[in-house]
Amino acid sequence: MLKRKIQELMTEPGCAVNTAKSAGERKKGCGKKLVPGAAAGGCAFDGAKIALQPITDVVHLVHGPIACEGNSWDSRNAWSSGPTLYRLGFTTDMNNLDIIHGGEKKLYKAIRKAIARHSPPAVFVYQTCVGALIGDDVEAVCKAATERLGVPVIPVNAPGFVGSKNLGNRLAGEALFEHVIGTVEPNDVGPTDINILGEYNVCGELDQFRPLLARLGIRLRASITGDARFADVAACHTARVNMVLCSQALVTLARKMKEKYGIPYFEGSFYGISDTSDALRAIAGLLVERGVDPTLTERTEALIAEQEALAWARIEPFKARLKGKRVLLYTGGVKSWSVIQALQEVGMEVVGSSVRKATASDREKALARLGGDEEKLADAIPPREMYKMFAEGRADMMLSGGRSQFIALKARTPWIDINQERHHGYAAYDGMVALVRQIDLSINNPIWKQVRAPAPWDQQ
Repeated sequence: MLKRKIQELMTEPGCAVNTAKSAGERKKGCGKKLVPGAAAGGCAFDGAKIALQPITDVVHLVHGPIACEGNSWDSRNAWSSGPTLYRLGFTTDMNNLDIIHGGEKKLYKAIRKAIARHSPPAVFVYQTCVGALIGDDVEAVCKAATERLGVPVIPVNAPGFVGSKNLGNRLAGEALFEHVIGTVEPNDVGPTDINILGEYNVCGELDQFRPLLARLGIRLRASITGDARFADVAACHTARVNMVLCSQALVTLARKMKEKYGIPYFEGSFYGISDTSDALRAIAGLLVERGVDPTLTERTEALIAEQEALAWARIEPFKARLKGKRVLLYTGGVKSWSVIQALQEVGMEVVGSSVRKATASDREKALARLGGDEEKLADAIPPREMYKMFAEGRADMMLSGGRSQFIALKARTPWIDINQERHHGYAAYDGMVALVRQIDLSINNPIWKQVRAPAPWDQQ
């Protein structure tokens, strides 16, 4: 069953690359052949946990050795406006005897104990490599626990060895679609309810654009999954529009919700002033198409004009200091193209962008914003080449994730974290102002002049 599900996810009809393939090529899927080390940087289990753990009020129980619970989620700065249960680690802590005798009974007892102690609205159970290899039937245990304990217990069958972190994101979406979405019928369905897919509320970024939606009378039914509650996700099939922020991870979920519930979706971004405005226009346009008061379009344009004017006024003092500065953008997904636009809007030059974790659509958008220069796009840049770029002065700073920061710092080049571990929200208009401020603080910091100067003992 898992093998069939993976094959289905790897031939996603909502992906432009797959639809352009021949029937034979499409059957082969888009995943790379698994070799030792293929999951380095994040396995499927890790991807599933990252995608689902921002649901803040449920128990996230890992069925595996205790080391699997110490995954990269712990370093992701996703905020909650209420419950903090998602920050507790739950694991069955499988040991050698469990491998010999099986861990299903231990898993059921762990589920029962977690429910008794914390009374969550649901429990998510994550299968890992060890449980899968010894044949523990997580789905059967979850079904039995749901029937006996009266609390939804959701199996997330994404053992690490099946593939990459991105595949785990998609398997997490499958778990939501099969076991959660549509299981609650709310009594407050509204004509302007929307969902946002692929938003993880890093540094509270939801609060940078949720108020904009509220001013337009648009309600965010569910953010999947940043700062989410189980009941909201379970009722999100009643929304009128889906916006997909990270299409590589959850485009399959968006497509299936369109097919089953008739919810149209579009791919957009809240990074950068222009992209934020375009996203608001797209949401309003789809809602109007679905019968909402046409004055929503006019009110949206008025809000955009107001917010853009305020944002540009706050950014103006920084533009002269940043104009012409060259940036290497080493990230992926939606940020591979949306941040390009954000930087260009303040007069900075993007000398390169990584598209390793981007979809074909993401790549096309990045290429268009870089003037069609293919040489500026890279799946990956070797550390030696990256260091050479900084040493030769071809880039004045780098925006990336934490793993590549040391290359820039070794080359005495400013660096800013743009990935999930950061401590500043960069979404919507206020977020763009915050990003520009952080770039200015970093790139114009006097420390760089000092560390680049010859050491006193070298001047003699």
